Amino acid sequence: PDVNPGNCWAFRGSQGFAVIRLSGTIRPTAVTLEHISKALSPQGTIPSAPKDFAVYGLKEEGEEEGLLLGQFTYNHDGDPIQTFYLEGDSMGTYQLVELRVLSNWGHPEYTCIYRFRVHGELA
Repeated sequence: PDVNPGNCWAFRGSQGFAVIRLSGTIRPTAVTLEHISKALSPQGTIPSAPKDFAVYGLKEEGEEEGLLLGQFTYNHDGDPIQTFYLEGDSMGTYQLVELRVLSNWGHPEYTCIYRFRVHGELA
């Protein structure tokens, strides 16, 4: 995948979610969220970047509410690739992980995710 402006998963509004099925079951340790930098943005700003987001572990598809693994804030003034470490050893193991975006940095129409990675140890 590339990180050219516009080559992202865009969703309407400032809130949205995606459930990712991993290739295997893992004990998650961290997640990485990526957006383009302000320097790459044609306007020099990135209001479509996610701001507040949460990560959940799901045991099965269609599960209403998984286990909250962490809630974080993407720093739009920071590095475009940001890693967030999950706390605790009793999180369990998962093959399904939900990224739930709670807000963005001010874009009224859409939010963009360029890349989302889940890190962990194979279970």
